[in-house]
Amino acid sequence: MPAERPFWLQESWVPVLSGLVWIHSGADAGLIAALLAAVPGTLMLGSGAAQLLWAGDPRAGYFGAAGGVLGIALGIPSMLWAGFWGGLGLMALAAASFTAVGFHALRTQERTEEAPEPDRNLITALEAAGDSALLANMFMTAPPHALRRDGARVAAEVHEALDLFRDRGWVEKPIDYHVTPPELTDAEVDLRARTSRGVEFEHLRFESRYEPHPEEPGRERWLGYVPCRTGHAWVLRHAGAERPWLMCTHGYQMGSPLVDFGAFSPGWLHHKLGLNLLLPVLPIHGPRKLRRVSGEGFLAGDLLDTVHALAQTAWDLRRLHSWILLQGAPAVGAYGLSLGGYSTALFSSLTDDLGCAIAGIPVSDFARLTWLHGAQRELRSAEEQGVGFNEIADLKRVVSPLGIESRVPHERRYLIGGSADLLVPPDQVRDLWRHWDRPRIHWYSGGHITVTVHRAARKFTEDAIRESLLS
Repeated sequence: MPAERPFWLQESWVPVLSGLVWIHSGADAGLIAALLAAVPGTLMLGSGAAQLLWAGDPRAGYFGAAGGVLGIALGIPSMLWAGFWGGLGLMALAAASFTAVGFHALRTQERTEEAPEPDRNLITALEAAGDSALLANMFMTAPPHALRRDGARVAAEVHEALDLFRDRGWVEKPIDYHVTPPELTDAEVDLRARTSRGVEFEHLRFESRYEPHPEEPGRERWLGYVPCRTGHAWVLRHAGAERPWLMCTHGYQMGSPLVDFGAFSPGWLHHKLGLNLLLPVLPIHGPRKLRRVSGEGFLAGDLLDTVHALAQTAWDLRRLHSWILLQGAPAVGAYGLSLGGYSTALFSSLTDDLGCAIAGIPVSDFARLTWLHGAQRELRSAEEQGVGFNEIADLKRVVSPLGIESRVPHERRYLIGGSADLLVPPDQVRDLWRHWDRPRIHWYSGGHITVTVHRAARKFTEDAIRESLLS
């Protein structure tokens, strides 16, 4: 259901005026000052103008939030040309612009049936602005999509794959697309390492052995991604008596111990709750990355690469689950955030004997998310080559948790959603909740990147773990 979308929203004038002041502040202070001031100033001015002229477009505020963050960061250098109080004033304007973008996002966000509306207060606005800034960073740093670089080849692969998937019945019955992997009996576990935060852990390595189906387009390309052939996971386990295990699956562009342990706190899950933890590294992430940035190519590369990345994710999680069982685990649960929530949901549809599945802020439909966040030029180019929304939806259905029933008992399924989440909007969480037959769900009034700071969401997760794994 669309939100109220009036034009000339008052908060949209804040980034316009802030941007003008920033640009003006450096205009007469030399070339370097002018350039430094122009970057955040232009981002704020352009974003504010877009909010005024195209009110309601969710992308209008992204770059205004990024300009606000950059302006705050450049506040101290700006004192060189604007003076101490002038620099503080510029920082204050950047912060005000950042906050205004958050309020604008809350006022224009699409309302989702069966999901609560977010609170329109300062804290929630700041969280929404943080999501906006992250989305802007993703847009600005993303390499050209494969559809732009080599659209004809990508489109031909998609059509060939769809013919194969439909002929095999995988679109109608996606579970048949997934092959049962062999047990993991030969993993290598290094001696304990330590992060910069002092967390001691073991580094598990194993041969993945995942291969796309022999007839699948893109198979040889995927097999050529050498780093993906080796699986990795971070392990924290207690000595002595066997404890329940929790598999904690990270989100997009994560996959390093420092970042992953920040999302899945060892002090909470390992020490306080007494769980053994295994944190898998997804394909194309962390030590398995293919390019400079962790995760680059998982979602914005070749469309068949995304299918194979998700299929290998499910394969690797099942192999790691078998390794945990061989350690004598009395119970194993699965908990994931964002892309990890999607992975957890898919994993729970292919695995028996999971004690619980906790999907936090999970993506559930990548086709719809692509049409929300994707560059319009690339989407139009894809449609011109016969790869529209329906084709991408059918292609990714074989690796979608919405196409397969979860094997976890209904009373041990849990979901967490952010009502002000801009990266994974509430309708994504709502659709998985419906598919899972409406199990227990916790909605918090906040954005995507701040899920771990919401105490009520953390308590919901802890209660789920206690009643499903520790009771």
